Amino acid sequence: MTIYALSSGPGISGIAVIRVSGLNTKKVLENITFLPLPKPKVATLRKFKNPETNDLIDEGIILWFPSPESYTGEDMAEFHVHGSKAVVDAMQSSISKIDGCRLADPGEFTKLAFQNGKINLLKAESISDLISSETEIQRQQAIKIMSGKSATKFNSLRERLLKILSNIEAKIDFPEEDLPKNILKNIHSEAQSIRNEIGNILNDQKVGERIREGFKIAILGPPNVGKSSLLNYLSRRNIAIVSEIAGTTRDVIEAHLNLDGYPVVISDTAGIRESKNEIEKKGIKLALKRAENADLNIFMMDPKSLDFTDFLSNFGSKKSIIVINKMDLGLELINSEIKKYVSIQVSIKKEKNLDKLINLIKENLKNKFISSEDIYITRQRHRVNLEKCVEHLISFEDKNSLEEFDKAAEDLRLATRHLGMIVGKVDVEEILGSIFSDFCIGK
Repeated sequence: MTIYALSSGPGISGIAVIRVSGLNTKKVLENITFLPLPKPKVATLRKFKNPETNDLIDEGIILWFPSPESYTGEDMAEFHVHGSKAVVDAMQSSISKIDGCRLADPGEFTKLAFQNGKINLLKAESISDLISSETEIQRQQAIKIMSGKSATKFNSLRERLLKILSNIEAKIDFPEEDLPKNILKNIHSEAQSIRNEIGNILNDQKVGERIREGFKIAILGPPNVGKSSLLNYLSRRNIAIVSEIAGTTRDVIEAHLNLDGYPVVISDTAGIRESKNEIEKKGIKLALKRAENADLNIFMMDPKSLDFTDFLSNFGSKKSIIVINKMDLGLELINSEIKKYVSIQVSIKKEKNLDKLINLIKENLKNKFISSEDIYITRQRHRVNLEKCVEHLISFEDKNSLEEFDKAAEDLRLATRHLGMIVGKVDVEEILGSIFSDFCIGK
């Protein structure tokens, strides 16, 4: 089957790129241009016509990539046409009428590239991350993974495990032969060394996932202290309803922000207070849950609501910034207990000290991302597979000491399999659907 899709963004543009890949790519080129194939990898000006009516659709550039020297590893072509909806629709309609052609699924071009051995699974994921990156630090992380740094690391660990496994299997296959003592000793020390290396990779404070998904910030506090106003100010648009009526915010309202290149997901939460309203109580419960899972909490109060010292004892940790809003009302009533915590006084209404608050948030982000150079994990599936690998290595070491070689070999096989699943070295069909479905159509 031959697939096609618009690979550039939808909407009006100067240029639109329509990509085709598969066995019938040559047929598509010949039927759309009514001319022989152009030279491979050479931009060629051609007229594009409806294969049924011979009517001119557009004039543009064509690029022809014969297999296997293409992104997908199959015969592949790109039509560069004028980026109007009418032209794109006419081109895709014409291609669809050619036998064996269908519209591509999301991520199908990159999935073909993986299946045909052009890229590994980590690179496929990093391509998706690069396309969806919104901040500079996200772009940098995606580029680092694309360069192969993580794949090289995980492949190296996997090859070392395979070497140990080959020695264990040699003992199983030839039980009458004694392995040299130095090999048996090296098996134990090497397994322990690999486990320690994986442990160091896992001990990364989840910075890679934070960068990819966004640094989570929760805005907390009693009703009517300016939480929604702060969210609206930071996002530069009216996301949350601002009202003098207490309890306006019931659910968690999120905004994705770019703070000087740092990806942020900031949440406005329900005002924390004693309430008999069931819906409001659920909102408060969600607020406390969001605070628990956040990377940073901004706890807001005003001079009239400074009786939350018990709450601060639980949430006034290193991952919290205490903000006293409405400083224009006067700060004489600030409780002495509040002064024990790091605090900043602002006025959202008068836009005072908000630049200082933003700088305080950015400093907190910098501290979180300081070790991003050594990040290998960017997704939960990487972490889960590494954790399972460590579990099997621990089990292997216990059995190895008792010379239970059959069971020890199985532990090593499973540990190796989990490393292989990260880069796609084993059958990973069950996870391909979820990975490539996140891609845009045409990639």
